[in-house]
Amino acid sequence: MEHATNSLNPADAALRPRKIVMLIAIALLAWALVACFFAVDVTEFGLVTRFGKVVRVVHEPGLHIKAPFDTVVSLDRRLTFSRPGQAEYLTVDKKNIVVESLVTWRVADPERYLVTLATRSAADLRLADVMLGEVGSVLGTHPAASLIAPDGNTERFRNIVGEIRERVAAYARTAYGIDVIDVELLRLSLPEQNRIPVFERMKAERGKMAKEYRTAGELQGRKIIAQADREKTHIEADAYSQSQRFKAEGDAEATRIYSVAFSRNPAFYKFLRTLQAYEKFMDENTTLFLPADSEVLRVLGPLPRQGAVSPPRQYATAKRHKPTQTETETESTPLARRSAEPEGRSQ
Repeated sequence: MEHATNSLNPADAALRPRKIVMLIAIALLAWALVACFFAVDVTEFGLVTRFGKVVRVVHEPGLHIKAPFDTVVSLDRRLTFSRPGQAEYLTVDKKNIVVESLVTWRVADPERYLVTLATRSAADLRLADVMLGEVGSVLGTHPAASLIAPDGNTERFRNIVGEIRERVAAYARTAYGIDVIDVELLRLSLPEQNRIPVFERMKAERGKMAKEYRTAGELQGRKIIAQADREKTHIEADAYSQSQRFKAEGDAEATRIYSVAFSRNPAFYKFLRTLQAYEKFMDENTTLFLPADSEVLRVLGPLPRQGAVSPPRQYATAKRHKPTQTETETESTPLARRSAEPEGRSQ
């Protein structure tokens, strides 16, 4: 048994290195097969590098093949944001302004991006430097008043932001392979030491503008009032003219009616007008000094008898008094009847 065992050992010893080599070869083949395939996500770029040099850029997502000894670097192709820190700039009219900005960008040239930046943190630092230079360059050619719009003209500010965007986009695309989508100036403020005097100056300017607006408003108000007064005078003149015309027409009509009434019964008309005159000028506070034979007092006094001599001219005082029963009967008696009674008595 010992001899048989010794006779098998040399064979096993010869087969053992071959098995090891085969196992190593199988392992290397499996590794090579696995290393030749790589997957690219839809949100990434795949950069195939060979000994540090980019040999291929894969834009399409999916499963791809490479050499086993090549390396794949993935870069995010989605939109991303960079927010540089606040920086102080000087405008063309020597005004200090603190600006806080925001940059929206994405990788446009993966190979250049990998060579120049490689990481997101490096991209943020370089974009902050670019923004610092370009914003200062653009704001240095515009006055501080262009960054605010008290008159409602926001087009000036948009033009300034558009100019900054174009400059940053052109430089970032050429230098770093970054496509700048948008640039925004989120916040504009003043340095702490300059805020109080600037605010006072702004108040003075706004006060001047308000005074000009008030003056223009008062002038416009005077114009409106003058126009209204002219229209009022014109309307009043037209109304007065129409009222006088209507009044004249009414007086003419009244005169015509009076004339017709007088022509029908002159005595009764005269009597009626006399009573109306009494009603107008006789009251408790009125005293009249009239001759006794006055036309006005004939209605109040007794009628003269026929053939009697008229009494001598004398003056009588007429005061409003409470009429007696006799006077009431006299006033209520028709004029024709009263005229006939003295004649009967005289006969």
